[in-house]
Amino acid sequence: MKIKIVSYNIHRAIGIDRRFRPNRIIDILNEINADVVLLQEVDEGVPRSRELNLAKEIAQACGYPYFALGHNVTLRKGHYGNATLSKYPINRERNIDLTVGNKKRRGCQHTNLQVSSLKKQFNIDIFNLHLGLSAKERQKQAGLLFRSKEYRDLSEHKPCIIAGDFNDWRSLLRAFFIEGMGFKCATDKSRKLGEVAIKTFPSFAPRGGLDRVYYKGHLKFVNVSRYKKKVAKIASDHLPIIVDFEL
Repeated sequence: MKIKIVSYNIHRAIGIDRRFRPNRIIDILNEINADVVLLQEVDEGVPRSRELNLAKEIAQACGYPYFALGHNVTLRKGHYGNATLSKYPINRERNIDLTVGNKKRRGCQHTNLQVSSLKKQFNIDIFNLHLGLSAKERQKQAGLLFRSKEYRDLSEHKPCIIAGDFNDWRSLLRAFFIEGMGFKCATDKSRKLGEVAIKTFPSFAPRGGLDRVYYKGHLKFVNVSRYKKKVAKIASDHLPIIVDFEL
């Protein structure tokens, strides 16, 4: 059974032209037509985004019957954080606080999805995160995630995906995830000098592979791509990253 995942920092649906245009995000996601959508920087009740619940608006416009929004940051009015949209039922959801000291609030949304085919039913655990801007902060946040009850309760072979905006310009977390925690990276491209992350930021001329997808358990990697049509270069400051798996 195949499952398509997309991770996308939508920058509150405010494009690099500084215009709030959620329809651009909706059009992109409708064309990708993923089974599970992992969004970062999603507003709810914030004046800059017309006080909309962006997760709900995008889920309804794209035909996702299930969605969950985890608040990371509380503003003077409203909140923003990470959102998961799914074609499959969300069994449970919790937001894991990854804030370090007095740094900007960060979080990771954990969802457990019930994925069904004609013959089988699977549960898959997905961690949708947005890490901080400094290397030391990101290292501590990775530790917080792996010490969380949500992660520690997982069995070794259970399908698990950790994806989102890692802000990991120099791939400093890669060895920790792969060598230390037994994950594989779906968003690497092989080069003569080693593995290089697919570049997704900034959207109009990508130089950094900030948006990544790690996986482990009973998941088989099939394909990875980035959505780079003209509209995506304006709709957000990140490009969407798309990964196909087999369960």
